[in-house]
Amino acid sequence: MDLFSQVSADIVAAMKARDKVSLQALRNIKKVFLEAKTAPGSNDELADADAVRILQKLAKQGKDSAAIYTEQGRADLAEEELAQVAVIERYLPKALTDEELTAALRAIIAEVGATSPRDMGKVMGVATKQLAGKAEGRLISAKVKELLG
Repeated sequence: MDLFSQVSADIVAAMKARDKVSLQALRNIKKVFLEAKTAPGSNDELADADAVRILQKLAKQGKDSAAIYTEQGRADLAEEELAQVAVIERYLPKALTDEELTAALRAIIAEVGATSPRDMGKVMGVATKQLAGKAEGRLISAKVKELLG
């Protein structure tokens, strides 16, 4: 079952369970998925890889919003935002641990033959494609700098 179908099925389950937080988050996810499916050139299809990118973006936006709410002393809104992020993260692939990320990047560095910080562009090109959905870009970048530096 693709992510779009899974979210649609989970909306029904959330309605039956009267889970307002999950229902609100799932409806938002489905809305964004539908917008992506009906965008020009998408042929009314949404690949799981594209859906994962959308989910990552939504999770990041939610975390950023929660941080802003916390700064402004609105813990109630921050808590609500983080609860929705938790629902979104159920659909994301498991993130790599620091050790797994380091091992994967070492393998990529060896694969492209990078030896100095000047080779960071080559490493990042391969790493962002291979590790898409498993680690955030800024974490990959920081770890590559550390390993090449």
